[in-house]
Amino acid sequence: MASVSLNHLQTFYLVAKHGSYSAAARLLNISYQSAANHIRRLEQVFREDLVVSERGSRAVLLTPRGQSLFRLLEPELDIMFNRLSEVISMQRPLLRIGMPQAVLFYLFPHALTAFQKAYPDVHLLTFERDTVLADLLTSGNLDVAITERFFGEPLISQRVIGEFGLSLVFPDNWPKPARLADVPAWAIERPFVSYEPGQVLRNLSLDYLSVDGRTPEVVMSVSSTSCVKRFISNGTGFSVVPSWSLENSDQGMLAIPLTDMPPVKLYFCQAQFLVENVYVKALFQACETMLGATDRA
Repeated sequence: MASVSLNHLQTFYLVAKHGSYSAAARLLNISYQSAANHIRRLEQVFREDLVVSERGSRAVLLTPRGQSLFRLLEPELDIMFNRLSEVISMQRPLLRIGMPQAVLFYLFPHALTAFQKAYPDVHLLTFERDTVLADLLTSGNLDVAITERFFGEPLISQRVIGEFGLSLVFPDNWPKPARLADVPAWAIERPFVSYEPGQVLRNLSLDYLSVDGRTPEVVMSVSSTSCVKRFISNGTGFSVVPSWSLENSDQGMLAIPLTDMPPVKLYFCQAQFLVENVYVKALFQACETMLGATDRA
């Protein structure tokens, strides 16, 4: 017999225990099709069907060979998973969190302060990411993400933390637009410093600044709001940034709140199987208040 993959055995164990591919997929944070493929590959190893499902039915049944295999695996895997859980529980808890640089730099410290008061022993490992957060969550490389982006992925739970406004920023020696309605026309011939292609704030800004199908020329693309502000203060061009990123210490620039732009939603995201995790719940509650804490600062 060919070698058997532990991943495939675990998938079979969960399919048999919970009676469906979808339940196993949720618990393992993989797709429905991946769970089904694991079973097919295991059946190729055993050269026999292990699972049967009727067309249109979400539930699955075990064949006699599948029932025999499940009875063999159940006590062994239960013991193994319990032992692993005990080993893991002895280690310092870890949450891996991804978010855009601006959220990490300007907002997240407020959430971190509240979270650490409740769970000082949890280690938070943060990643400055934006466009690849959905892939990192579904692949199991991240536990939590905070982002302006709505993924629409069935394996990812997304909840709105809050909303925020955007502001036009430009060098302080430039003339101001007379009215908010004049901003797109004011911007069309001026150099635009923006975020990297694919980032949500870049797309929203270009849509807002579009005039008769024309948009400002992007002269520089950067990954972070702190870099955007640095180039604005040096006179490189103008930009659109989150209003909460503006500070009294900013020099060489002026800012105008773009109150005619719709507010931007900020989402808290995690893999479905972590929805009931006590640390994830606490972090979500801390993040719910961070926009308000920044407004009061």
